[in-house]
This record gives sequence, C-alpha cells and structure tokens, in this order.
Amino acid sequence: MEKHEVKITTEFIKLEGLLKFSGVAETGGEAKNIIQAGDVSVNGEVCTMRGKKIRPGDVVTLPGLELTVV
Repeated sequence: MEKHEVKITTEFIKLEGLLKFSGVAETGGEAKNIIQAGDVSVNGEVCTMRGKKIRPGDVVTLPGLELTVV
C-alpha cells in the first residue's frame, strides 16, 4: 500500500477537498463518486460524507492508498 502525508495549513479540510488537493481525484465530481461508492475510510471507518471534516492526525484510506493528514 502506498502511504503519503498530506500537509494542511488550516484547522481542517473537507474530505472531498482532500481528495482533490492530494491528487486522488481531478475534479469535485470525481471525488464525490469515489466517496459515495464507499471506497473511502476515515480512521478505519467507511465514510460517505463528502463534507466530513478531516483534521491533522486523521488517516484516510482508499484501495491501495493511505493518506495521513499532518
């Protein structure tokens, strides 16, 4: 599994924004589809909320990819 750290400079980033910011999704629509398909887990739990607030320390997992927010 590929592991990446994603550095944010704000208190939180929305899950949909994180996928775009990290390059996982090219567009908001693509991010929405990935999330709504149930392919994204936040801290080990499947998350289908596009607006979920992701904070430093959270781990977002997709098939074959792990993003740690710092």
